[in-house]
Amino acid sequence: MKLRIFAVGHKMPAWIEAGYQEYARRMPADPALELIEIKPEKRAAGASTARIQKLEAERIVAALPAQAMLVALDEHGKQLSTVELSANLARWMQDGRQPCFVIGGADGLDASIKTRSDLLLGISRLTLPHGLVRVLLAEQLYRAISLMKGHPYHRE
Repeated sequence: MKLRIFAVGHKMPAWIEAGYQEYARRMPADPALELIEIKPEKRAAGASTARIQKLEAERIVAALPAQAMLVALDEHGKQLSTVELSANLARWMQDGRQPCFVIGGADGLDASIKTRSDLLLGISRLTLPHGLVRVLLAEQLYRAISLMKGHPYHRE
C-alpha cells in the first residue's frame, strides 16, 4: 500500500524539501509515502481565484488513481487526533482503500475537490502555507503509522 500526497506546487524552499524528506525517509516500506507534485496555475493579471482553483482541480483529478480514496486538506475540515488518524489509516488499509491526500495551492482547493472527497481533513484551523502542510502531513502520517505498528514514537 502507498500513502500518496498530491500537492499543488513545486520548487519548494529547501527547508520544506528537507522537512518532507525527513519523514518520507522514516516511513516503513509498507505503507510507503509518495509525493506527487501538481503544477500550479500561473497567476496572471486578471486571473480570478476561482479560475485558478478550477484549473488546478482539473490537474489534480487527472493525476489521481482510479480507485483513490480522496482526503482533501482544508482548514475547515475535520480535526483528528493522531490516534484517530492512526485508527482511520488502519481501517482504510484493512479495507484495501488507497488514501490520496490532496493539498491545494496558494489559493486553496476548488469546491469540486472538496465535494468529491471522502474526508475533508483539517491539519489546523490556522491558515498555513501550503508547503508547510506537506511537512506537517508527512510527520503526522509517520506518527500515525508508528502508532499502528506499536513503536514508542507517539506519546499520550
